[in-house]
Amino acid sequence: MSAKPITESGPSAREPEVDARFDAVVVGAGFAGMYMLHCLRGLGLSTRVYETGDDVGGTWYWNRYPGARCDVESMQYSYSFSEALDQEWSWKEKYAPQPEILDYARHVAERFDLRRDIRFETRVTAAVFDEASARWIVETDRGDRVSAQFCIMGVGCLSAPNRPRFEGMEDFRGPIYHTGEWPHEGVDFSGLRVGVIGTGSSAIQSIPIIARQAAELTVFQRTPNYSVPAWNAELDPQYVREIKAHYPELRAKARARPTGFYFPFNTESALDATPAERERQYEEAWARGGLPFLGSYVDLLFEKDANDTIAEFARNKIRAIVEDPETAELLCPDNVFGCKRLCVDTGYFETYNLPHVKLVDVSTKPVERFTEKGIVTGGREYEVDAIVCATGFAAMTGSFDRIDIVGRGGLTLKEKWHAGPRAYLGLASAGFPNMFMITGPGSPSVLASMIQAIEQHVDWIADCIGHLRACGARTIEPVVSDEDRWVEHVTDVSKVSLRSTCSSWYVGANIPGRPRVFMPYIGGFPVYVQKCNEVMLAGYRGFVIDGADRTRTANTPRIAFTERWHVPLDVEIISPAMIAEKRVPVV
Repeated sequence: MSAKPITESGPSAREPEVDARFDAVVVGAGFAGMYMLHCLRGLGLSTRVYETGDDVGGTWYWNRYPGARCDVESMQYSYSFSEALDQEWSWKEKYAPQPEILDYARHVAERFDLRRDIRFETRVTAAVFDEASARWIVETDRGDRVSAQFCIMGVGCLSAPNRPRFEGMEDFRGPIYHTGEWPHEGVDFSGLRVGVIGTGSSAIQSIPIIARQAAELTVFQRTPNYSVPAWNAELDPQYVREIKAHYPELRAKARARPTGFYFPFNTESALDATPAERERQYEEAWARGGLPFLGSYVDLLFEKDANDTIAEFARNKIRAIVEDPETAELLCPDNVFGCKRLCVDTGYFETYNLPHVKLVDVSTKPVERFTEKGIVTGGREYEVDAIVCATGFAAMTGSFDRIDIVGRGGLTLKEKWHAGPRAYLGLASAGFPNMFMITGPGSPSVLASMIQAIEQHVDWIADCIGHLRACGARTIEPVVSDEDRWVEHVTDVSKVSLRSTCSSWYVGANIPGRPRVFMPYIGGFPVYVQKCNEVMLAGYRGFVIDGADRTRTANTPRIAFTERWHVPLDVEIISPAMIAEKRVPVV
């Protein structure tokens, strides 16, 4: 795939680190890696962070496509570990755009002096556990070869672009872009004929903006997606002041929600409401917009008959917006509403009313090949000057696949995960001692507000490492039987929700050859946090700790985790029983 270069300059010159020893190595300098570094410093551990990009930000560093924006309201999409940080940073919009989120990440790096321990423009190529020394040997594409007791993967859930391989791509004479690897200098489509492949979240955000520039825009759609209007706007200063005055209370309420962010939701059943009542409820929720639309009723992701009511409402909205009936029907999904990641848009469906925008259905006649001049599907060639592949990511495990990770006995992580990822609590995997994963498969991760999910994992990992260091432990890793039970539990819980009924990137369906496994934990953020608390307070039940001095373990403090990650008594927690009885919405 050809594209304009991501940066104009090559890697900054530095000498490789060879045989350097650290207490911990962190892979990735996104929100996970930055906070992990901050916490490890607090423990007094020497730490090296490696980052492929030339600055912090992770997914918000790479995803610079037009219209890239968070789908969690900005006042909640932020770190909660520092009250001072909460007060000094001010968001400008209801849903922060990519440049503002990247500025926030840079501000955090500057405020906590994080960059001095990060090696940028450096990709980790291998991490091998040396059993004799019980240390990880980490190698990079810059010639670094260092060792550390702990190896922590902050590689992100949506960081490995799914690059399509169409026949003839090398023949196309124009540029080909991927939304997950957008040129940092931007792209000007003025006067060009543009083809966009895909209609997922990045396409739904970028298509309205590309359409403003392009002379012609052709969208190639395999599967239509539901989308709810964001109704984005500048934040009211008074609203911001009110939030900041009560941030701790908002954070506590957010942690009690299945998503890790707070919004009011309706605890009534859609099936108990009359058609008129449902219509009124959906209209009010549509007018508010965003992901909370799925909280209109409690049973929308549990009962198919209930889901049918919101799905038809959304399809009718599309039919009312899109003027051409044939195009409108092509844009109407026929699957479960919310079984794929719900998209949030600004003017997406309206874009198809523009005379220079056309929609091509490739569901039954897939893209056959690229030519010098464009794209062929259904035996017809569509001539374009530039192509945008909005084809998403190899979610959850793709970033792990790009590193040669080797554990005990030469077992590679790829081999262990060949039938699907296996990890205890999404935090660690048996056979890979002292390796932790931030928001790994089997944790809420992408089904929660990512920064809150990151903070919870980092705090747990930091407390665990603090405990191990205090009691002189050599290694920690999951017990295979406990890991197996957790993986089975993750699968069982997923079957309760209608989310398990369709092909999505949650199950790896967008990557040919991937095993179909529901990867994130859908049981709800507070239920998961409670489980992590229980494991920690029971002396890390489900883990094997080797080499600990038993005389020192009893008095080892749990540094921060159980203090920060608890739900106050006056806040209703979403319990496992509520989920089993289908009395809670899972957004």
